[in-house]
Amino acid sequence: MATVSGLFDNYDDALTAVNKLQALGIDRAQISLVANNSDDWYGRDSATTTTGTTATHADGRTHEHHESHAGEGAATGAGIGAVLGGAGGLLTGLGLMAIPGVGPVVAAGWLVATGAGAVAGAAAGGAVGGLVGAMTSEGVPEERAHVYAEGVRRGGTVVSARVPDEREAEAQAILDAESAVDVTARERVYRDEGWTRFDPDAPAYTAPEVQRERSRYRA
Repeated sequence: MATVSGLFDNYDDALTAVNKLQALGIDRAQISLVANNSDDWYGRDSATTTTGTTATHADGRTHEHHESHAGEGAATGAGIGAVLGGAGGLLTGLGLMAIPGVGPVVAAGWLVATGAGAVAGAAAGGAVGGLVGAMTSEGVPEERAHVYAEGVRRGGTVVSARVPDEREAEAQAILDAESAVDVTARERVYRDEGWTRFDPDAPAYTAPEVQRERSRYRA
């Protein structure tokens, strides 16, 4: 198995990539997504009313909410479970949580559970924590993982998938599509501004800061 990853400034573009990965035949259990939620877009857009454990969306769709304690004491604020996805299917995950140095995120899939364990390890003085630790543990080069984590901190969405070796090139091409961030170019922008690596102890971006950051790259 190989791990492929991509960074997106726009959440909808990330979901499009997820759907294309599923269309390629990648099991949704092998796909993970972590999206910045500093401006509470998920809180506004997901559920307008909640009855029992069923959330009703503005368009009439419903889904079940399940409380999750995965990552408690490791990732601050791990809480309500959620389902994310688009036309191609659903990604089941841990829902809303907070990652040190990133802040509130909407997260789904294996990367989140791995990240919760990495956060716990970092808190105990172990490996680099959170998102960086989760990605490097799955074979993502550490330098690139730092850029992905910083991208999420600044308002982006990262998609990672574990894929069969023979599908690696096709899957990575999906995550490198036109709507995706050129990670090498984005890293250069960050470094030109004095950034060196993702810092889990740095303050999370506020909603206005995230909006300003996104507007820099908007076509």
